[in-house]
Amino acid sequence: TEFELVPEEWGGDTIYVPVSAITGEGIDTLLENIALQADMLELKANPKRLAKGVIIESRVDKGRGAITSILVRDGTLKTGDSIITGSEYGRVRDMRDENGKQLKEAGPSQAVEVTGLSGVASAGDEIIAVSDERKARQVAEMRKNIEREKELAASSKVSLDDLYQKIEEGDVKELNVIVKADTDGSIEVLKDTIKKLSTKKVLVKVIHGAVGGITENDVLLATASGALIVGFNVRPQSGAKRLAEQKDIEIRLYRIIYELQEDIQNSMAGLLAPNIVEETLGMAEVREVFGISKVGNIAGCLVQEGRILRNAKVRLIRDDIVVYTGDIETLKRFKDDAKEVKSGTECGIGIKNFNDIKVGDRIEAFIEKEVAAELE
Repeated sequence: TEFELVPEEWGGDTIYVPVSAITGEGIDTLLENIALQADMLELKANPKRLAKGVIIESRVDKGRGAITSILVRDGTLKTGDSIITGSEYGRVRDMRDENGKQLKEAGPSQAVEVTGLSGVASAGDEIIAVSDERKARQVAEMRKNIEREKELAASSKVSLDDLYQKIEEGDVKELNVIVKADTDGSIEVLKDTIKKLSTKKVLVKVIHGAVGGITENDVLLATASGALIVGFNVRPQSGAKRLAEQKDIEIRLYRIIYELQEDIQNSMAGLLAPNIVEETLGMAEVREVFGISKVGNIAGCLVQEGRILRNAKVRLIRDDIVVYTGDIETLKRFKDDAKEVKSGTECGIGIKNFNDIKVGDRIEAFIEKEVAAELE
C-alpha cells in the first residue's frame, strides 16, 4: 500500500505471488502470471527495428574496459550498432550472454553484456541504437554539457532549507565530495556511507557520483565546488592527475571502505576550528626582584613544581589573583640563557611588557596546544 499497489486479495488489481529464491517456491507461478499480464496488456516488441533497452549495471574491467549489462526491451541489438545512453556513446564491439558466449545480435527480453561505450553508464538509464554514430556523439556531448552545468549549479546553490538549518544549528561547515568507483553497487554504498557521516557541525554532500576512472571533468567540477575527490577501486586518468596537481585538488584512492570513512571524518574535523587546550608546566615563587637597565625587572625565582620553559606563557599570581598573563621574555640560570629550568632550581624570569613584579608573587608557566575539534 505504501506504493499504491493493492493485492487482488484485498480488492486491488495487483497480482501477489509468494516466491523463494532459496527453495524455488512460486517461481513457475510468477512466470505464468507475468506471461498472462503481458498478454492482457498486449505488450509487443518489434524485432526488426533498432534496439531500445535499459542499463542493468555497469562496471570497469581492466582488460575489457567499460562493460555494460543491458536488457533489450524492443528491437534487435547487433554487433557494430551505434548506441547512446545518458552522456555516453559508442559502437557495440563485443556482445555476450549470461554464460559469456559471444553473440552477434540480441532480441527483445534478452539480457546481454556489451563493450564499446565511451564511458561507464548509469544503472536504470535507457539505451538506444541509432543509425549514425556521429549523431550519437553530438547528443552525448550535449547531454554531458547540460549535466556538468547542473552539477556546477547544484554545488554552489544554497537552498532555503540549508539556510534555516544553518540558522538553527549555528555555523555549519560543508564538505563536498565527488565519488568515483568501479561498479554501480559500489557507488550506491559509498554515497549512503558518506552521507551518514554528516553531523550537526559538518554537512557532507556527495555532489557527483559515477562509475569509472577519475577524469579531467571531475577535477574541473572539484575546482569549481571546492570538493574532495575519492576513488574506490579506480585510478585517475593521466590528464586528470596532472590537472589536479595544477589546480591543487586532492584525489584520494581507496580499496577498503572503512579507511575512506576515517579519512573523510578527519577531513570533516579539519574544517572546524581546533580547540585550544592548556597544559600547566610548573610554578615558581618570586624570592627577589632585580631591576636591570634597558631590560626592566627580572624575577629571581625558585621553581617549586614542574618546570619552566623559555617558550612558555606565564601567569603572575598575587594573593591568589591573576595579575597578568603574557610571554616569557628571558629565562636565565645565573647569567646564562636557559631553555628549561626544573623543580628545585633557581632562575631569573623576565616577563614581556610587564615590570610590576613583587617578592612573594607566583609565576605559573603553561603552554597552549591545538586539539582537533569533536565532530559531534
